[in-house]
Amino acid sequence: MPELGLKVNGRSVELRASHEASLLHVLRNDLGLNGPKFGCGLGQCGACTVWVDGTAARACVIPAHGVAGREITTLEGLGTREHWHPVQQGFEDAQAAQCGYCLNGMVMQAAALLAREPNPSEARIRSELSGNLCRCGTHVEILDAVQRAALRIAEGAGT
Repeated sequence: MPELGLKVNGRSVELRASHEASLLHVLRNDLGLNGPKFGCGLGQCGACTVWVDGTAARACVIPAHGVAGREITTLEGLGTREHWHPVQQGFEDAQAAQCGYCLNGMVMQAAALLAREPNPSEARIRSELSGNLCRCGTHVEILDAVQRAALRIAEGAGT
């Protein structure tokens, strides 16, 4: 298998991976990162969302070799329990997680939105998250979580 060099959560890693391996497969199976989830395998549910150079992307449909040398951020790299990203804190405060299926994708997509647009309208948040599926139906709590995060950022409690 060919060598693959990635930058994941601020750390350079070298490994061997087939050219067919998806970024999601490498992150979960080779690097042991469990934030991104396997959902649909088609890039439609959002459970596998990561950032590639700061932009939200679906890791299940990205060839790992296609992002060699680019900065990959997973949920594990967004924040820590000691210093959560405002979106992670918002999800806890709003009790927005139930089964956890959508959690990774919703958090990563919402954080990418707030990085681009720190004070989005409710309609903009709904639009941004519309491609992420939530099986439990906690959409109201998720919206509340993102709005709480935007307020924290506005108050200077950002990342």
